[in-house]
Amino acid sequence: MIDLRLLREDPDRVRASQRARGEDVALVDALLSADERRRSSGLRFDELRAEQKSLGKLIPKADADEKAELLKRAGTLAADVKAADAERDAADEETQQLLLQLGNLVHPAVPVGGEEDFVTLQTHGTIRDFDAEGFAPKDHLELGHLLGAIDVERGAKVSGSRFYFLTGVGALLELALVNAAIAQATAAGFTPMLTPALVRPQSMAGTGFLGQAAQDVYHLDKDDLYLVGTSEVALAAYHMDEIIEADRLPLRYAGFSPCFRREAGSHGKDTRGIFRVHQFDKVEMFSYVSPEDSEAEHQRLLEWEKQWLTSLELPFRVIDVASGDLGSSAARKFDCEAWIPTQGKYRELTSTSDCTEYQSRRLSIRVRDGKQVKPLATLNGTLCAVPRTIVALLENHQQADGSVRVPEVLRPFLGGREVLEPVAK
Repeated sequence: MIDLRLLREDPDRVRASQRARGEDVALVDALLSADERRRSSGLRFDELRAEQKSLGKLIPKADADEKAELLKRAGTLAADVKAADAERDAADEETQQLLLQLGNLVHPAVPVGGEEDFVTLQTHGTIRDFDAEGFAPKDHLELGHLLGAIDVERGAKVSGSRFYFLTGVGALLELALVNAAIAQATAAGFTPMLTPALVRPQSMAGTGFLGQAAQDVYHLDKDDLYLVGTSEVALAAYHMDEIIEADRLPLRYAGFSPCFRREAGSHGKDTRGIFRVHQFDKVEMFSYVSPEDSEAEHQRLLEWEKQWLTSLELPFRVIDVASGDLGSSAARKFDCEAWIPTQGKYRELTSTSDCTEYQSRRLSIRVRDGKQVKPLATLNGTLCAVPRTIVALLENHQQADGSVRVPEVLRPFLGGREVLEPVAK
């Protein structure tokens, strides 16, 4: 959530942010009205309560006639205090509910628009010319079958559409990717974390995933627990309701977890293979920093993602995601999109978001700097979303005979293997 004081002092900035997101601008005025009722009812409660206490001191000292009048007034005051208390609570509840619906303030540099209105910031690597090499590239699913690495037919038989098995060298490739990613993160100073895949509602809501993203979340009604779509949720809630000393910052965690997504609204999209699935594993970077350092940390997370994709020898581009495609928690987001040869376009592999103080306010995570205690900033960044990375690796490093060259960074984690060889022709 955003700072209510900022809303009161500069409501036009909040309106502009909502407008850029394509969200309801009227929510700002409704929130201002509720906040004013909350403050005025709170003031009225305090005044009535003070009068009630003063009256309570007078009653024992009053004579009989005056005491009767004071007791009558005390009865009226008690009713007024109770009503003011109820009004204050109702206004506070309405304010909090409206505040939870408001997205984070969009950074001024974010391009305004929808999904296709991003700005390309950088391109890296060279796209292979398969025609010049004399063969047509196979897609990742065909390569996966040749290598004995991917089985979507049995995945569908066992669990339904958008599920899969990684088999043989496919399973080894996932383990290699995860170990290499964790090795890079650890070398950069991140603490490796294995995180819960099930979280309580306050953890999911606190990170902002029960707003516009709620349709993609799996909920276990019987237990009132949610399956996470990213370890960002558990990593953000890790320090929930805590005050962190300033000299401990930055805190950086690299979480590995399974991720679960309904992929609501993706009917007909990426139905072939393992690019868009309901369950996958991911290594996620997460940072807690002082608010004034969040933009610099955002650039650092992006550099670590670029380092990872460069080490995998993948051609990719960096985009500045447009305001309407940010997600409620992010003030700014950069995506790294790898080139997928058989699709003839770049597709998202990693993403990093600066959530400023939005999540920490919702989760009550603060930093103590001297005598000052204030919300801190949180940021997240994908290091390796396994299935999409496998898609990009297989397609970009394939050879004419159906084998796949292994990037050097992964070879130590694959027993020194330089090439993945077909097991079925």
